[in-house]
This record gives sequence, C-alpha cells and structure tokens, in this order.
Amino acid sequence: MKSTPTVVPRRPQDAELGRAMRGLVGPARGGSRSSGGSRSRGTTRSRPLLGRLLRPARAAGLLGMLACGFALTFVTGPTAFGLTRAELPKLTWTTEQAMHDAMALPEGGNVFRLDTAPLVAALRALPAVADASVTVELPDAVLAVHVEERVPVLAWQIGTTRYIADRAGMIFATIPTDAKLPAGVAVIEDDRPVPDTTMAIGAQIDAVDLDVATRLGSLTPDQIGSTASRLRVAITDRDGFVLIAQGGWTAVFGFYSPATRLTDMIPLQVRLLRSLIVGREAGVARIILASGTDGTYVPRATPKATPR
Repeated sequence: MKSTPTVVPRRPQDAELGRAMRGLVGPARGGSRSSGGSRSRGTTRSRPLLGRLLRPARAAGLLGMLACGFALTFVTGPTAFGLTRAELPKLTWTTEQAMHDAMALPEGGNVFRLDTAPLVAALRALPAVADASVTVELPDAVLAVHVEERVPVLAWQIGTTRYIADRAGMIFATIPTDAKLPAGVAVIEDDRPVPDTTMAIGAQIDAVDLDVATRLGSLTPDQIGSTASRLRVAITDRDGFVLIAQGGWTAVFGFYSPATRLTDMIPLQVRLLRSLIVGREAGVARIILASGTDGTYVPRATPKATPR
C-alpha cells in the first residue's frame, strides 16, 4: 500500500529573519518579467517619494533658506548699508580730527562688517581719553562715538609750558602759561634749574611728587588762617616743596621720599603752619616746617628809622 505523502508547507524566504525584519526580503526579480512590468512598478513607487519631497513644509523651508541667503548677501554687500557719517563729540582736550585719524574709518564701508572693537581701542589710546564706546545706529548707518575725557587736577609748570595731569598723575595735554585753566586745577611751579625731563604727554608723574603736589595745591588761604589773596606751590633745588603767600611769607615743606620722609606728615605740617602765622602773619617772612611738630619762622626785617 502506498502511504499518503506528508505535505510540508513552503517556508517563506524571510522565515529565518526576526519578526521585525520579516517582509523586507521579497522574491528575486528575474528576467522572466517583462520590462514593461518593471517600469510600471517603478513608476508606482516614485510617485509617493516625489510627494514626500515636495511637501508644503519642506518647500517653505527651502524658500526660506534661499530668501535668507539673498538677504544676507544684500545686507553685507559692498554697497548696502554703507557708512554715511560718524558723529563725534565736542571735547575739551581732544580734537575731532584726532579721533577721526585714530579710528581711520573706511568711507562707505558696510556697517554690518564693521568691527567696533579696534575703533574703541584706538580711541582709548589717545592721551586725553579715559574711556570710549562706539555703536552703529540704523537705519541711517551712522557711527555714534562716545568719549569720556580725563579730568585735569594738576598743571605742572616748567618754563612757559604747563603739563596737564589727571588724579592718577597721567600727563595728557600741554598748554602755555598764559592759557586759562579749568577751575580746581592746581599749578605747581617747577623752578629748579634742571627740571624733570620725564615731563611729556603720556608720561606719569612720580607718585611721591604727585601726592605732595595735590595735597599742597588744594590748600586755600582760609584753611591755614591766612589773609593772602592766593597761595602758590613751587619746587626749588634748595628747599624742595614750598608754599608761597601772595605778597607775603614762604613756608618750606621740604623734600619727601618713601625711605626718609613720608608724605603722611603733611597734614601735621599744615596745622603747624596755621599756628605759626595766626596773629603774626604780617611780621613773618619765612617759615621752616621741619616736621609735623617742629617748626620755626623768620620775622620780616623791620625798616630802620631814618635819623633826623
């Protein structure tokens, strides 16, 4: 008897693959299919792919990228947003020409390509400039320059020139002796035969000299009980720093240095000076302030009576 043959189900080609990968492997495309059928299947699959590429959101993004590129080219182009002018402030110690030359602005350059950091650095390098800032104002493409100048507190006079310095001792300008000084600027008359050769624009006054000059230069006649119209501060090779009452006496404060004679004694010397001139100012010619507690004075010479 012939036994009935066992029917074995045919296994698909992707049976050995995992569940997640099944269905990805199809029957091999042999040459038995007609070329027309292949073209028909390829055409059917290309239509959804083209639809995915040309979705509205993708098309809008592509157009946006093109628009941004065009706008960037327009904004940063050589002719768009060209620099029209620079608004420079009116300053006391720095001229507009000096600021313009320092920045070296390109005429008509695109403001979006303009780096303001070098411009600010160039302005701050000017002797009288303490701080500066530069901004671009649109839509006029104007360069706005803001500058803070140094505040003068001292005028160091050598011959016919006065060297103007700020509170830090930085010399940032020179003016002749007949030029008007701003209010509050103390004048130091350097009467030494060989003056300090380091005095120049951009130089720094010695810290000890600056301390003494600002202390004595800020004194007023009423602070020391004097009736003089004004006080002058001078430096001589013989006496160092001296305070001179207009038409009256001379007070010798002397020389100072960090190693031998500190400037901390100056307030005590000023108090001693007051005690020596109050009530006797008219008869005092010269005052020696050796320290904050030791001092003496030389009276004025009394005119001799003419014999009859």
